[in-house]
Order: sequence, then C-alpha cells, then structure tokens
Amino acid sequence: MRDPQTIYGTTIICVRKGNSTAIAGDGQITLGNTIMKGNAVKVRRLYNNRIVSGFAGAVADAITLFERIEKKLEEHDGSLMRACVEVAKDWRLDKYLRRLEAMLIVADHKSTFLISGSGEVIEPEDRVTAIGSGGEFARSAALALCENTKLNALDIACKSLQVAAKICIYTNHNINVEEINAPKKSKK
Repeated sequence: MRDPQTIYGTTIICVRKGNSTAIAGDGQITLGNTIMKGNAVKVRRLYNNRIVSGFAGAVADAITLFERIEKKLEEHDGSLMRACVEVAKDWRLDKYLRRLEAMLIVADHKSTFLISGSGEVIEPEDRVTAIGSGGEFARSAALALCENTKLNALDIACKSLQVAAKICIYTNHNINVEEINAPKKSKK
C-alpha cells in the first residue's frame, strides 16, 4: 500500500540487446494521487559512466540506494556484482536500510541486477527487467518488441515506456534513457 505522504517515482525498464544495454525511466513523481513533478530524471550513469541505473519507489529512499551503490562501486573498483552484494550485506546490519521503499536496477555491459528496498539482490534471467507501478506493462511491451522487431535496446526501452504510459496512471511520456555498450574487442 502506498503511503499518501511519501513521494514516489515510478517505472524503470532495462533492456539488453546485442552489445547494448539501455535503462529508461519516465519523469513522473507522485504524492498520493497527485502528480508532483512530470520531468524528473530517475536514470543516471555511475562509476565513470560504465554503469547505468534507474530507480522506482520512494524518492528519498532511492537516493539513499544510489548513494550506497556508488560508494560500494568506488570501494570495489567498479565491480558491479561485488558492489551489489556488499549493499545487500549492509542491509542485514542496518535497521534504517531495511525500511527503504525503493528499488534500483543497475547494469554494466555484462550484468543486470535488481536491488530491492528489502535488501534483496537479484540477477534476472531475462534480457528485460522492469520495476515500478508501470514496470510490468513496460516489460511486456519490451519482450514483444525484442522478439518481433529489429529495434535496438535504446528504442525498445523508450517504446515500451510509451506503452506503459498509455496504461499506468503513475507513468508519463516524459522519458529519459541512458545506454552503455560493451567495449569493442581489439583486433590482434
């Protein structure tokens, strides 16, 4: 149940296709059933632009998650898996962290992780991952686009959020996206 006094940001999608990974988010921030802001940026690059991330849920809690993952990335030289596991370990020890009402998706060119506000770290099996109230609408659209079009990851992420915005009242059409590509293999 949503707390009517908590400010929420919703709908993030991560799409991996070919050598590209894109995370897109809508711009809507809500307080109860009121739109507080329509152009928020809920996706960002981390660790020397090598990692992309996006949040859904309580905004202040999500910012706390961003700060924690950024700190752990610095401590572990950009190792995304290690940073995610270390954030989860902190959860087990910190009573404040256990109450966060937010989720993050973080991805580098090899892996995607979902970090929940309850301290879980999940590496999804699928090439499409989504969170937030419009997440499953966006995920369904992205899966269909991945299987039935030649669109790239960035275009699929954006188009799937457009679909979600037509269905979910907490998702809007103001889309921000960040994309990373796998490093090119050098020819020897």
